[in-house]
Amino acid sequence: MKTFEREEFRSSNLIVALIIFNFVFKMKELKKALDEKKLLALNLITTKDEKIVEEILTYLFKNNITTEYIQMFKKYDKIYIYLEVKDEKDVKKKLENLKIKLGNRIVEIEIHKPFMQIYGKRVIVIGGGAQVSQVVLGAVTEADRHNLRGERISVDTIPLVGEEDIAEAVKAVGRLHRAAILILAGSLMGGKITQAVKELKEKHGIPVISLNMAGSVPEVADLVVTDPVQAGVMAVMTIASTAKFDLNRVKGKKF
Repeated sequence: MKTFEREEFRSSNLIVALIIFNFVFKMKELKKALDEKKLLALNLITTKDEKIVEEILTYLFKNNITTEYIQMFKKYDKIYIYLEVKDEKDVKKKLENLKIKLGNRIVEIEIHKPFMQIYGKRVIVIGGGAQVSQVVLGAVTEADRHNLRGERISVDTIPLVGEEDIAEAVKAVGRLHRAAILILAGSLMGGKITQAVKELKEKHGIPVISLNMAGSVPEVADLVVTDPVQAGVMAVMTIASTAKFDLNRVKGKKF
């Protein structure tokens, strides 16, 4: 009788612990979502003046405009500077002053929603074309369900072969803006790819799902899935705020 009561007590504690864990996780997701809504995206189109980038960044710093993300590229005779800044007090007025300060060297300042609110979290799929296409099928199908409920998840992919090229692509995932999870799809992966997976997880905390394949990559992946379509589905469920799937509870397992 006492043994039964102890088991019942343990089960109750486990249920309470899971409820608390789920509540804390949802609160963190909510806070993150609210922080994202406080961002403004700016697209500054300027003349091809190399010094203008330095002037813009100096102005932002001196006026206490917090920059969360920046990218720049040249196109024809213009420089396009994309920024995500915190939508704080008087930030729009400060941007108008910046436009006046730069005069005719700034062609236009456009204000948009940040990429997270448009494209959202990114699922990255790397590997052989045949397997990649099936993983993408599962990921896009699942993402559609969540995006219809207000989530924002996009799927990016590149079919690649060769240890060197795949290893470089895996490392580069850590430098991709909004990359949330990586799926490796192939028949054989190991060596430098395995080292790249370890580095990606340790340095950037990005989870990795691997197809059940030959080589050492499945040994270091967070989850191994045999069916490529299911791998895509589970990847989206891992990062979706509107899903209840918890990768930590199945970490290291094979399906």
